Amino acid sequence: MTVPTACTHQEELRFPDLISCCPFPLQCNPYYERASAASKTWLTSGCKLSKKKRNALQGLKGGLLTAMSYPFAGYDQFRVCCDWINYLFHLDDICDEMDDRATVSTAHEIIGALRDPHCFHPSSAVGRLTKSFWSRFTESATPGAQRRFIETFELFFKAVEQQAKDRKTGDIPDLESYIALRRNTSGCKPCWAFIEYANNLDLPDSVMGDPTVRGLEEAANDLVTWSNDIFSYNVEQAKGDTHNMIVVVQNQENLDRQSALDYVGELCVGSIHRFQALRQELPSWGPEIDAQLQVYVDGLAHWMISNLNWSFESERYFGRAGPEVRATLSVALLPRRK
Repeated sequence: MTVPTACTHQEELRFPDLISCCPFPLQCNPYYERASAASKTWLTSGCKLSKKKRNALQGLKGGLLTAMSYPFAGYDQFRVCCDWINYLFHLDDICDEMDDRATVSTAHEIIGALRDPHCFHPSSAVGRLTKSFWSRFTESATPGAQRRFIETFELFFKAVEQQAKDRKTGDIPDLESYIALRRNTSGCKPCWAFIEYANNLDLPDSVMGDPTVRGLEEAANDLVTWSNDIFSYNVEQAKGDTHNMIVVVQNQENLDRQSALDYVGELCVGSIHRFQALRQELPSWGPEIDAQLQVYVDGLAHWMISNLNWSFESERYFGRAGPEVRATLSVALLPRRK
């Protein structure tokens, strides 16, 4: 089925009120402004960004997302978290411009810097940035958190490679396949390792591998990812990008644009309910582990509410109209670029 192109008349997209459906408290790290400024300098000095990309970095407000996602991290760890988030968005943007071969080459450079930080000498700017934040992350991150970060980052690259192949061929996957792929292209899973790092947690592998814990991670990933597909849809459809859940639902369910958006919105609300239900089902591993795990699960909840709020504060999806879009929960459909 061919995905419908943008209409010539003024069409409006109406968004679900997901913030009202997400009951978790929104908090902000007190080191936000200081660390955010330092992190932007770190990225711009490490990469030769064009003026357009420097402006986009400023409008991204990655430091704000980091501050709301890791609100209790001390300055040094929070600064590394800021570097990671700004780096991840930069990486996401450059991967969008790559074919599958270039993605594999970039992955080799980055994973090499992670797995062999002392002997591997990266040849690219993104490789050197990787080595920079990783050397600071490993100063206090547990071996388990380090391993989980690398393993999930490798999954990210494998999924991005598949996304590049789909983009080249114009293939639109079925919903089940897309959900599995999107849980990795989102980059959320490595961010969960940063919850451990930012809060000085030392959780055993047996706890982190528990099905209920995995289910909580998945529910948080789904809300962050699927809501991102809703809020980013307008700019993506204008570019003809089909790696979006709304496009997949349109294609599979034969729905119009707004109906597909509503469908995805209902799935987002379902992921919040799923998270709340699973939270009540957590096993006990004793007082010490239970207390640490509570901090970890709270960290997932911070991500869920922070990403929803940040989506309207950032200029990435709605330019400077984010506050207006949040108030009206609607936006005019952008014309398809030629």
